Amino acid sequence: MKTIFLGLGVLAAGAAHAGTDVDLRVTRYSKVVTAEGVTREARYEETVLRRAGNVWTARVLPASVAPHGHDHDAGPHKAAARQSVGHKHFNPVTLPRHVALQDGKLKLRYVDPHAREVIAIPPGEYDNVGFDGSWDHAYYLLDTKGLRAMRVTQRPSTVAGARWRERERDGLFERVLWDDANGIPLVIESGDKAGTVYYRTELKVAGNLTRDLPWQKLKGYAQREYADYLD
Repeated sequence: MKTIFLGLGVLAAGAAHAGTDVDLRVTRYSKVVTAEGVTREARYEETVLRRAGNVWTARVLPASVAPHGHDHDAGPHKAAARQSVGHKHFNPVTLPRHVALQDGKLKLRYVDPHAREVIAIPPGEYDNVGFDGSWDHAYYLLDTKGLRAMRVTQRPSTVAGARWRERERDGLFERVLWDDANGIPLVIESGDKAGTVYYRTELKVAGNLTRDLPWQKLKGYAQREYADYLD
């Protein structure tokens, strides 16, 4: 999901560490009106588990869809058989993504629970999987640089401690409903005032935190490299 950023200033020092542990349900929507008068809309949802130094993101898929083109009953023996015949299925959109920040270094992995594989992505391949290499974007779902420079508006908020910040320039706008307590945006809106482009991301905080964290349950998974999936 694309977002229009306006090149704002720098967030206050230390603010990037203010986020709390949260479980999120994220809804993303986009609308684009082409020069031919065609309106294209898209909507999808994700779940996000955010912990200190870790962000796990998984696309919400229809129950009727077999994830990643694999059989639901595929076990370790079937996974091994697929590997032996050159199994190269890899879809970064439908596979859960784990972004970790360890000793100041960012690590990106995708996890295929059906093939029982962990796929490590080197920085040089981030673009190929649609990841921009930003810990800020992974952890906060936006670029915190510039958030402080956006003016706080009187637009009403129904969430205690959450305030709208907005910025407009050259016909583009960006609006963020920022929750100070959790250190997350609850709503991100961006687009152009002509109405040809509009993006909206909504975040809902779950009442309870997940204790059984998926990135801690990967013992026995095969360790793969992104290059293994290239022709």
